[in-house]
Amino acid sequence: MEFWKRTHMCGELRLSDQGREVVLSGWVRRRRDHGGVIFIDLSDREGLTQVVFNPQTEAEAHAAASSLRGEFVVAVKGSVRPRPAGTENPDLPTGEIEVAASGLQVLNPSQPPPFSLEDDGDVQEEVRLSHRYLDLRRPRMLANLKFRHEVTQAVRAYLAGLGFWEVETPLLTKSTPEGARDYLVPSRVHPGQFYALPQSPQLFKQMLMVSGVDKYFQIARCLRDEDLRADRQPEHTQIDCEMSFVVPEDIYRVIEGLVAEVFSRVLGKEIKIPFRRMPYSEAMLRYGSDKPDLRFGLEIRDLSEVFRETEFGVFRQSLDSGGVIRALAVPGGASFSLKTMDELTAYAQSCGAGGLLWILLREDGSFKSPMKKFLDQEVLARVTRELSCGPGDCVLMVADRAKTAAETTGRLRLKLAHDLKLVPKGVFEFLWVVDFPLLEFDEEAGRFTAVHHPFTSPSWADLELLETDPGKVRALAYDLVLNGTEMGGGSIRIHRREVQEKMFGLLGISPEEARARFGFLLDALQYGAPPHGGIALGLDRMLMLMGGLDSIRDVITFPKTQRAICLTTGSPSPVSPEQLQELHIELALPPEKDR
Repeated sequence: MEFWKRTHMCGELRLSDQGREVVLSGWVRRRRDHGGVIFIDLSDREGLTQVVFNPQTEAEAHAAASSLRGEFVVAVKGSVRPRPAGTENPDLPTGEIEVAASGLQVLNPSQPPPFSLEDDGDVQEEVRLSHRYLDLRRPRMLANLKFRHEVTQAVRAYLAGLGFWEVETPLLTKSTPEGARDYLVPSRVHPGQFYALPQSPQLFKQMLMVSGVDKYFQIARCLRDEDLRADRQPEHTQIDCEMSFVVPEDIYRVIEGLVAEVFSRVLGKEIKIPFRRMPYSEAMLRYGSDKPDLRFGLEIRDLSEVFRETEFGVFRQSLDSGGVIRALAVPGGASFSLKTMDELTAYAQSCGAGGLLWILLREDGSFKSPMKKFLDQEVLARVTRELSCGPGDCVLMVADRAKTAAETTGRLRLKLAHDLKLVPKGVFEFLWVVDFPLLEFDEEAGRFTAVHHPFTSPSWADLELLETDPGKVRALAYDLVLNGTEMGGGSIRIHRREVQEKMFGLLGISPEEARARFGFLLDALQYGAPPHGGIALGLDRMLMLMGGLDSIRDVITFPKTQRAICLTTGSPSPVSPEQLQELHIELALPPEKDR
């Protein structure tokens, strides 16, 4: 059937279009029959228009409209007129007008959808993802897609204006150890050999700097076979940048300008730059996290010296074994019940700590604590002074190894802030976390691992320590944090072959393995590789944070579940024996009960 060509989108018409003959096409969002006159709300991605079918003036069109149901696809001819006085809808951009229908074409009927396509419908996520093509038709989800488009266009315009070139890098590449498991792709023409899907364009963008590209960016697809959560997907998109002849401050300026431009252009919100900078050690000490949320207080303090002479067994044992005592004060927490303290103690233990000690500071000057007999007035005064707290507050303390104590108090801080509703809405607190350690020692493996990745440059001031004390070497690495979420990370890269080979050695990668896995990079570094560095911002996370959403799945068109399943298509799925044979693959599946 030849359909009528539309003249306007459903959200475009205004009172100034009164008397215009139009054709609208879209989906019937709802139909209402008011004493013979039929009203339909016709929608598309731009909005909604009310269409009126009157049996007195257009009997044929009215008769056709009587069979319409929700989500039918139709084309409507008619004229624009003002809505009758008192029936205007100020919540709609088109709320002052309606279209008096003179003709109707049903372009495609629809089965009743499995859930309401209204934004206020409460639908299980599995149902939404199984019918994602319908879920995306909802106004809120269409707005998310538009939002993503606007942000990516703003990113492209800004970076192009600074002289960056957008360059694509391969999706079929070599498997290299970069932290997560690779997705492997078997080669048909090279039996027994595999490509890997890129975890990031890391090595390609470094080689682009060797190639003289100077400033590169890419809206890059990245794939990692790792466990999922609300802000992680097996495939995600990042704003990937690399620059030559730069130091970290150059990266900061470019990215701060990019973020400010995107927030201003898309959200109309001015972001103050430059962003705050905080060393990794300070972030771990004060917030118990390398991605601290700065929108509220509850700062952590070290009370190890306060209790240095204590005879309290738990504290004494921790301090004598090289541990620490970390604490935070909760304003108004003196009203916590013993049940609440037990719940907080169980939570601390779930974080890996041995337990949680506490002091409830009563308004009358008394206090309650399981370690009360070890707290004289002098020690108590030092505690309250260090934590800037007083009557009516609660003190929570963890005694353990430094890493465990920091992470436990950090997670307690976040839990309490959300439970007590201390986190303000509509606030964006950016932070650069800098001066990360280059390496950390893995006790189980008996060797160092890279804190960021193996291509991160050591701090130039610490180069000599690579030989004498690698664990003390700082990295020229930096993370951009927004509201307690890592929005991106990057580093200055190693650009000299001998330093890269030294780094591989510290990571337990033999010269033979380094040659097999990274020979192409090592070769590139010996042909005049310039100093270079870059960063990758998680586009999906950025959109989630900008939009105040709880999950990146709401800004990805066809996301996977937390079990890495695409419910829309039913993937992953088996393939035919013929396909496996062609790829020279035999399956050795675990027993059904273990899958």
